[in-house]
Amino acid sequence: MLKGLGKRAFQWIVAGLGVWMGIELFTFLSAESLWFEELDYERVFWVRLLTRLVLLVLGLGITGGLTFGNLFLANHLKYGKLDLLSRGLTEPLGGRDRWKRNISHPFAQPNLPSPNSYTALNLESLLALVILLSLGISTLLVYYAQVVVDYWHPGSWLLLNSPSVPLGFGLQSSQEILQQMTTDWWQIALLLLFTLAIVVEPRLLYAIAAVLSLFFGLVFSGQWAKVLLFFHPIAFNITEPVFNRDISFYIFNLPIWELLQFWLMGVLFFLFAAVTILYLVSGNSISEGKFPGFSEGQLRHLYGLGAALMGAIALRYALLRYELLYTSNAVIYGAGYTQANVEVWSYGGLALLSGALAIFLLYLTFRKLEPHHFKRLKQSLGLYVALVAIAGALLPFAVQRLIVQPNEIERERPYIERSIAFTRQGFGLDRIDVQLFNPENALTFEDLLANDLTINNIRLWDTRPLLQTNRQLQQIRLYYKFPDADIDRYTLRKTDPESQKSVTERQQVLISARELDYSGVPTEAQTWVNKHLVYTHGYGFTLSPVNTVGPGGLPDYFVRDIGMERQTVQETANDGTLGIANELIRTSIPIGHPRIYYGELTDTAVMAPSKVPELDYPQGDENVYNSYEGAGGVGIGSWWRRLIFAKYLNNWQMLFTDNFTPETKVLFRRNIKDRIRAIAPFLEFDSDPYLVVANTRLYESGITPAEQQFPESDNYLYWIIDAYTISDRYPYSEPTSQEFNYIRNSVKVVVDAYNGKVKLYIADPSDPLVQSWQEIFPNLLQPLDAMPVALRSHIRYPQDFFEVQSERLLTYHMTDPKVFYNREDQWRVPNEIYGSKQQVVEPYYLIMKLPTEVSEEFILLNLFTPMSRNNLIGWMGGRADGINYGNLLLYQFPKQQLVYGPEQIEARINQDPVISQQISLWNRQGSQALQGNLLVIPIERSLLYVEPLYIEAEENSLPILARVIVAYENRIVMAETLELALKAVFQGKEQPTDPIIRPVEDMTLPAVN
Repeated sequence: MLKGLGKRAFQWIVAGLGVWMGIELFTFLSAESLWFEELDYERVFWVRLLTRLVLLVLGLGITGGLTFGNLFLANHLKYGKLDLLSRGLTEPLGGRDRWKRNISHPFAQPNLPSPNSYTALNLESLLALVILLSLGISTLLVYYAQVVVDYWHPGSWLLLNSPSVPLGFGLQSSQEILQQMTTDWWQIALLLLFTLAIVVEPRLLYAIAAVLSLFFGLVFSGQWAKVLLFFHPIAFNITEPVFNRDISFYIFNLPIWELLQFWLMGVLFFLFAAVTILYLVSGNSISEGKFPGFSEGQLRHLYGLGAALMGAIALRYALLRYELLYTSNAVIYGAGYTQANVEVWSYGGLALLSGALAIFLLYLTFRKLEPHHFKRLKQSLGLYVALVAIAGALLPFAVQRLIVQPNEIERERPYIERSIAFTRQGFGLDRIDVQLFNPENALTFEDLLANDLTINNIRLWDTRPLLQTNRQLQQIRLYYKFPDADIDRYTLRKTDPESQKSVTERQQVLISARELDYSGVPTEAQTWVNKHLVYTHGYGFTLSPVNTVGPGGLPDYFVRDIGMERQTVQETANDGTLGIANELIRTSIPIGHPRIYYGELTDTAVMAPSKVPELDYPQGDENVYNSYEGAGGVGIGSWWRRLIFAKYLNNWQMLFTDNFTPETKVLFRRNIKDRIRAIAPFLEFDSDPYLVVANTRLYESGITPAEQQFPESDNYLYWIIDAYTISDRYPYSEPTSQEFNYIRNSVKVVVDAYNGKVKLYIADPSDPLVQSWQEIFPNLLQPLDAMPVALRSHIRYPQDFFEVQSERLLTYHMTDPKVFYNREDQWRVPNEIYGSKQQVVEPYYLIMKLPTEVSEEFILLNLFTPMSRNNLIGWMGGRADGINYGNLLLYQFPKQQLVYGPEQIEARINQDPVISQQISLWNRQGSQALQGNLLVIPIERSLLYVEPLYIEAEENSLPILARVIVAYENRIVMAETLELALKAVFQGKEQPTDPIIRPVEDMTLPAVN
């Protein structure tokens, strides 16, 4: 009765688990498909999901079928509990577990296995072999468990996007596992305990087979992106010289072959070890103290598995030939002389030898078994191991030590050239236009006037002091936050001082979104209604020029505050518009109602519109409320949708609230980074999304900018995020610390801050990876020309991408193999003093005119100095405007000419007695002087150095711009404004050796302009 109750309880538990899993799956599919449908990307969701599902089923099913099929076969072929022939024991037809002793009249079973004595083992050999095989299985299980843990990320649906294919199980991976365990004794104890458990209870092998099947299913599913790329390869039309294969083979095909080898090695090693263990411990061999030998059926089974395992090893050696293109040594990255001339052939020979051994084992599987066959097999395996040691290790070592190292530069020259060329290709450095920048040092004040757009856009405000000021003056309420400030350029209307006419001019600005951070709401007010119905969105932004200062040394805001009064024709209105500096800015920047429902801090799910008014913005001591009218969100007007999202979001109060209306929608996954990763997880995204204010209907239907009006009810806020295609399989290309060796800024992503709509545009159509993704998801990626013109004018050369290219250029600007080998011309990024601490100079944006151009453009610039010196050696610019977008220019200074670097200028500033005395004085009066970013600005054929100086209180920091330091040639000036400093440098009395210090009238409080 108890047994029956236990069985029914187990059935109920299984049924309950099945129902629960079914509900979870249905909820997930329903919610996600509705979310993707809202964005018009439903096909993207289903293609990815079905691909992952098919791979999961294939990995789980094929692995399970192979492992359990072979284990069941081994269970059928293994010996019984007693040696029937030697002990006169019988096994009745009723089953193996019912035994009778019949010594006088034993009867023989017709199919009783007969051991082959030439495979017998004594107790010591038996135990050693069983323990060794069990330890191998335990190590394999730990290794694959670590792989799956690396793949799995809690909170992500299914698996992390397509990580690199892990190394197949073998000696190298086993050594890595054991080395990791040497630091944690408990891991070693656990491994040994698990090994002992397999020896004592071999039935654990069935559980391990089930776990491995699940592991492989999950790993296969995680490689969905690489599988889709495998079926949509695009030629690079670049051939690597070792195997004469197009690069596309390594990017699209090789990862799938590596995945196949990873699976085969794991499954077949486990099967061979597990089946061998089952045979060795069968028939009470351990308690009897000997193993009588394998039966004919057992040997055939092991020969078959051995043939398959040797075939997998042959595939491994064949793939190792290609892996040589990713080897690294002290000289180069990729295949060098030894790899290309020795190891390629060694691995090829070992692949053929392994394949021959696999054929021999397969031959033995179907031949009549003879003792000499087993003897010949042992001899073959011994010879095989010796050849592996010689060809795989000793021979390459000898060639490297005796042939290559004595004449390394000449032997490695062609391979160094390959490494340089392919690394430059992988990171787009081969596209750089290299020019000589010969400083003429003849800059005049008239030159400054001729480059007034560059001078008027010199950045005096850094993002850090601006954000500190914003947080003090512009947050308005505790729940508003400014997560970031971004540099961009806008075309603004201004009055020409001479003609008094309205003209347009490009202005570099800092823009910062005022987002709502729900964690800033007082704890007492953090109710369910407030979290999901009231505090739904941020409001507005600040916009300030980078080059001017307002009253009191504070930022000179173009756009600020919330709910400012404005004068209309009939009355004074306060309708939530932001504070605008003047009417020319109002006609240049579309404001409308800048509500931010989707941003960098929007981490809560909200339901809108509802019967509860949403907080729109504060106005004095009161709050203004509003209801959402955008297109974002999934409708939850029906009870079944409400039930689905209540379960999916684990927000059960959605079922019981009376505040929803038939128009209510749920807006979830509102964080823009989470949003775009959910849509395109096969891309890598820039760390710095930036806000853009633009009228995307500009130029539509023939409307000119002058005729375009800005309806104040519209939304004009958009986020732009740069996205990258990357790979770690570009041959000969040295990877970064992030372990990729190919990158392209292939995609620009635009997210509507009000409606949540997401659009992806192809920025680099020449990239084969993005071409492949366009084939896979034809409606996901649009050409860049489809981006509205008003947004396209705001795309930037991305800083993350630029930093990666700059880091690679430090070494790979050297294209001469001998110079590269000796590292004679290694570069570095210089340092600067920021605040009072030293830091690496970060790339910065400028509006400037390149020496070979006739007009200014938006440039991202980085500086380089020699590794062992502080003088400038060159600068690189990334272009961002018009048809020149994405082009790189590298200007190199003559090596025989001294050009001051940032560290030398900083040293001169801080060593100057007047400037250092003034800074020390400010630092002693309860405040702190902070040196800002030192900007090196190319103008004509000269370099101008500009550094802002801020003052902030030690408590309640509110930084103000106090002084501007300008350096040119031997002259250094600290003045109250940039204009005064420039006049002092270029119109003051010439002093070729001594610095010029503009007097500062008030030594304690900064003057303002």
